[in-house]
This record gives sequence, C-alpha cells and structure tokens, in this order.
Amino acid sequence: MDGVPEPHTGWTFLTNHARVLAAIADNHNARIRDIAAHCRLTERAVQKIIADLEQEGYLSHTREGRTNTYRIDPAKVLRHPAESGLAVASLLSLLARDEADRASTPDADSRDHATA
Repeated sequence: MDGVPEPHTGWTFLTNHARVLAAIADNHNARIRDIAAHCRLTERAVQKIIADLEQEGYLSHTREGRTNTYRIDPAKVLRHPAESGLAVASLLSLLARDEADRASTPDADSRDHATA
C-alpha cells in the first residue's frame, strides 16, 4: 500500500494500540509498513504506538540485521481500571489469529456486507 492509508470513519471497539499489538502478535517480525497497512494507519502513527507500548513494558524488540523481532509480555495487565486484572494474553487470545484461521475465515469486509 503506497502513501497514507484511507482513514476509517465512525467509531470502533478497539484502539489503535490494540490493533497494532494484535498485528504484532500475528507476526512478530512484521515491518512497520505492513502493520500500518493492516491497521490502516500511517507508518509514523505505528512507530509512535510501538514506542508507547515499549515504554510501558507491553512490547520489546531486538534488531536482527534490518529486521525487528518483537516480543509481547503476555502477563502485563491492561491499563484501564475497568480491565484491572485482565492480562494482555486474554485480549490477544480474542484478537490474534493463526495462519490456519486466516485461510479458512472469509474476509471481514465480505462478512460485514453479508450481515448488513
């Protein structure tokens, strides 16, 4: 995807931080460019979100050549008081899908149009 992604209009259930974290959980070696395209964010926004997540200890990375490998701390507790005691692993278990799931699950847009 070239340039700035088309912004989403309207409200959503998830924050951009949750989306980026889920994208990284799906691929620990994902490039910022790919995360941005997947989440429909700019690369700069993804860089800021990753910095936020790293600063708070939810995420860390190691550099291997030109590739970053990310590590998520699954035991880290979510920040909002309403989710006190809920760990990142619980959130990611709902959001992250493995490759087999992706192959067998219809595209989200087609599901949305089919049920609308």
